[in-house]
Amino acid sequence: MIAQPRPLIEVLAEIPDFRKTRGKRHALASILALACCAVLCGYRSYSAMAEWGRNYGWRLVHALGFRHQPPCAATFYRVFRHLDCETFEAKIGRWAQEMVAHSATLHEGQETALGLDGKTLRGSKKHGAPGVHLLSAVAHDLGLTLAQQSVADKTNEITAVATLLEQVVLEGRMVTMDALLTQKHIAQTIVDAGGDYVMVVKDNQPQLRADIELVFAMPPWGDVQQTATTWDIGHGRIERRTITTSEALESFSEWPGLRQVFHLERQVHFPKSGQDRLEVVYGVTSLSSARATPSRLLELVRGHWHIENKSHWVRDVTFDEDRSQVRCGQIPQVMAALRNIAIGLLRWQGYTNIAAACRQVAAQPARALALIGIELEN
Repeated sequence: MIAQPRPLIEVLAEIPDFRKTRGKRHALASILALACCAVLCGYRSYSAMAEWGRNYGWRLVHALGFRHQPPCAATFYRVFRHLDCETFEAKIGRWAQEMVAHSATLHEGQETALGLDGKTLRGSKKHGAPGVHLLSAVAHDLGLTLAQQSVADKTNEITAVATLLEQVVLEGRMVTMDALLTQKHIAQTIVDAGGDYVMVVKDNQPQLRADIELVFAMPPWGDVQQTATTWDIGHGRIERRTITTSEALESFSEWPGLRQVFHLERQVHFPKSGQDRLEVVYGVTSLSSARATPSRLLELVRGHWHIENKSHWVRDVTFDEDRSQVRCGQIPQVMAALRNIAIGLLRWQGYTNIAAACRQVAAQPARALALIGIELEN
């Protein structure tokens, strides 16, 4: 078991309890700890969490801090519905950032990259839940969610991202995002905080895109363009990625902090059908050529999709998030946060297959307690 900078159970104990003392049977930290353990074992709903408390015996329940029969589904429902989600997310986010910072110290010289992207909780949205689109900041390497912000829908990400960035340490870190968030005020916020950005440029920034296209359409002038290429073979296709970078716009563009622009070409060949596909992507970054070679920029652009592969896809496929129909109060966001915690803890321990990890923990439930920082007494 790889030690954490601070056990999760200590963080859960800091969450303020909104309930009145009268009639309260279980500590809030114990309820949240049981929920985390249940999700680590692959349980997907608050009804299943109540079953987890009854499936593994009194010894585990007692270790979690319960002195009576473990909570029923109605208790989880009431707690999750009225939990101070903003405080809960902030506490968990700081804990995740401590994990990322600790990992960076263990790997000296490795800069931390974060990806910004949104995800809609489709099952909850279908049943009328408000604010079921969540904008997240996820660490590329660990897949840890550092912050999560509820927004009305995808189009509101642009206004909500400022609040999200306030919750994340940006100094010395690189932030990647898709074209929707390629906005001047976002670039300025990141640069002012001491961070760097890698942004994809599409038609929502027509003038910037036209300037970049012109740079790569004409022969190099005043600077030396650099190129890097990677090949991938698998899943019935051969994919070639070629990125070309240039510093030609550094002194001419008004885009905040711009140092390099890049042209990324993806060529995909499908041997079985003989078909070919070509995609061209443009982008900007505040990273200089000394800090980010073409190879490194290509890694960062590809690494942005770790937020899909390591977080969103796992939540959908392993935890069946898109079919979850919870819709009352804060429940959709709380459940998403619990899934983020489980994914982060398992990835911290080195698991790459989260579904297999959940099955393994479910077979040895004492490991779930150890993951959140509770050691069973012999």
